Amino acid sequence: MIPYGRQDIDDKDIEAVISALKSDWLTQGPCVPKFESAVANYCGVNHAVAVNSATSALHLACLALDVGQDDIVWTSPNSFVASANCAVYCGASVDFVDISLENGNMCVEALEEKLVHARANNTLPKVVIPVHFAGQSCDMRTIHTLAKEYGFKVIEDASHAIGGAFENMPVGRCEYADICVFSFHPVKIITTMEGGMALTPHEKLARKMMQLRSHGITSDSSQMLNTPDGPWYYEQTDLGFNYRMNDVEAALGTSQLSKLDHFVSARNSLALMYNKQLAKNALISPLAIAPDVYSSYHLYVVRIDGINQPQHKYMVESLRSEGIFAHVHYIPIHLQPYYRSRLPQDYCLPNAQRYYQEAITLPLYPKLTPSEIEFVTDNLTTLVDKIASEL
Repeated sequence: MIPYGRQDIDDKDIEAVISALKSDWLTQGPCVPKFESAVANYCGVNHAVAVNSATSALHLACLALDVGQDDIVWTSPNSFVASANCAVYCGASVDFVDISLENGNMCVEALEEKLVHARANNTLPKVVIPVHFAGQSCDMRTIHTLAKEYGFKVIEDASHAIGGAFENMPVGRCEYADICVFSFHPVKIITTMEGGMALTPHEKLARKMMQLRSHGITSDSSQMLNTPDGPWYYEQTDLGFNYRMNDVEAALGTSQLSKLDHFVSARNSLALMYNKQLAKNALISPLAIAPDVYSSYHLYVVRIDGINQPQHKYMVESLRSEGIFAHVHYIPIHLQPYYRSRLPQDYCLPNAQRYYQEAITLPLYPKLTPSEIEFVTDNLTTLVDKIASEL
């Protein structure tokens, strides 16, 4: 079976993990700050906070921006549920901004229209979380302009997008956002087995997230309310969580980071192969990449124009039966039972819902071969031609 994604672990990665396992520190040692510094330097940002998952990073980002009861947070429906859940954890309510059919990202025209309506009804969001779907940055310049006009904060959910760029600046630099979040899950661009990171140019936000990831405890006397009893002393000054990344994971992450540019370049080359082989079929539309974006291509997604739900299911099942693990990213969050029960009965995001019915994720990872791409595209075009003949 050709998977839709796969981690790429080599001997140097294994050596880094073994070295960490043999060290004096399995957790709360030097490997985590080393990894944080390496990612921050790569992205050109001042602060990075490593945690045990991108979900945790999103949660901490919301807390650092004081998201709480009665606040409103907006995000994209075309994402994993964590992009919305992070705000609900804080007691906020969540709403969604429809996407662009062409690239699967938050539609900035829909965002602006929704903001105009929200201002008139006094329901503006405190935070907006654009999601860089499949590795392509959203239009962050426009989102930043709207943030200044309407007074909301921005968290980039870049779980798919480390190694990508917007306007020739690395995703993660936070040029147009308050906080940016990465994921290091095994199918992402680089992995720490499980893990995530929040990046920010703001020291105050970084300090808040660092403290909250470790139970709300500080050992920094300048942050304490009382005079320390001795060198062992610590204080819990907030209610935090056990969201720490351990040293073994961080050691793997630092090793993987050294190969990031190679991974992203390979993914882009493979995506171009897909594009060329699929270009002759007018019903197959790969996600469009904006000219000011360098995608990290976490996913390679195509839309099959005009197919219905039974045809969609048939195509995914048929590809899997041929040994191709086709997938669908994502079920729109607002259609999940938890959120559907909390939204108006007639709530509809037409682009997200059409996209879901037409989208198929094809295999993409650095060691995918040209012959495997040809096998995938041959099977896909055969299926599309068969369905087209039945229309």
